[in-house]
Amino acid sequence: MTVATDRQTTPPSAAHPSGDKRFKVLDATMKRNQFNQDALIEILHKAQEIFGYLEEDVLLYVARGLKLPLSRVFGVATFYHLFSLKPSGKHTCVVCLGTACYVKGAGDLLKTLDREIHLQPGETTEDGQMSLVTARCIGACGIAPAVVYDGKVLGKQTDDGVLTAIQPWLGNTEV
Repeated sequence: MTVATDRQTTPPSAAHPSGDKRFKVLDATMKRNQFNQDALIEILHKAQEIFGYLEEDVLLYVARGLKLPLSRVFGVATFYHLFSLKPSGKHTCVVCLGTACYVKGAGDLLKTLDREIHLQPGETTEDGQMSLVTARCIGACGIAPAVVYDGKVLGKQTDDGVLTAIQPWLGNTEV
């Protein structure tokens, strides 16, 4: 029995049909990993870093480059919480839904955001200014409910506090 070991050693194409030079960087990442299918997660991380999110064209490109079914690449991209299939907003609001935060009102914070600015977890405002994300636990249980605003953790958040914190991100929209 012979095992096929002839890994692709050149990028899947000399240039992406779109002419987007970011695909050359993605090609270099796949080449550096010797087009190894086991490097899929690392390659997807690099693709998201390069493109900002994992759009369908990028997933297809990675699948072809690694000779994987698109369903596997898509499955990995949707399974892991750190990958996004949609563009992120300029600002990010992360509501912790860990047990302590949830018991102390994190669910109500999400309801307020939905009611006041019509945004649910995983969505971005139409103007691209803010993305709303949830986390299972951010490790700030002592200051629950906690919310992360562009990387800054604030505790003991209230409906009014969250709306006040995001107001500058919403432009002229009244909250």
